[in-house]
Amino acid sequence: MTGFTARDPDYEAKLRASFSRMRVMELIGARLVRIEPGLVEIELPFREDLMQQHGFFHAGMSSTIADTAGGYASFTLNPEDTSVLTVEFKLNLLAPADGERLVAAGRVIKPGRTLTICDLEVTAYKDGQPKLVAKGLQTMMCVKDRPDILAAG
Repeated sequence: MTGFTARDPDYEAKLRASFSRMRVMELIGARLVRIEPGLVEIELPFREDLMQQHGFFHAGMSSTIADTAGGYASFTLNPEDTSVLTVEFKLNLLAPADGERLVAAGRVIKPGRTLTICDLEVTAYKDGQPKLVAKGLQTMMCVKDRPDILAAG
């Protein structure tokens, strides 16, 4: 429980619809596993084509799901008819991302009218045991008058 209250009563349905349009999540096989006001978790199962040369998840996979989890954590606290964009994020890779799956958690630390700060964590699960493999910080921007839809084309 995060202690935050969503400003949009329909935030979860909008988040799920937005996630379903994010084709990169489909491409890598990521899925939403937890949604609360100010908190989102995304799971990525092991696939050989997501690995680097040593057999660990590529850092780009950890970064992708961490950025997305934080972005959607921010999105849960936005007003209706707004979207989000990442302003910046930094991710420290603490250990090789070795396991059957990764879970990225994005947690809002400080919500704001325009900018929201999020904590990012990526945990690898191997033989059922969790290991923190990445830790980061992110700044998200609330975008007004820009619908959260894929551009036609």
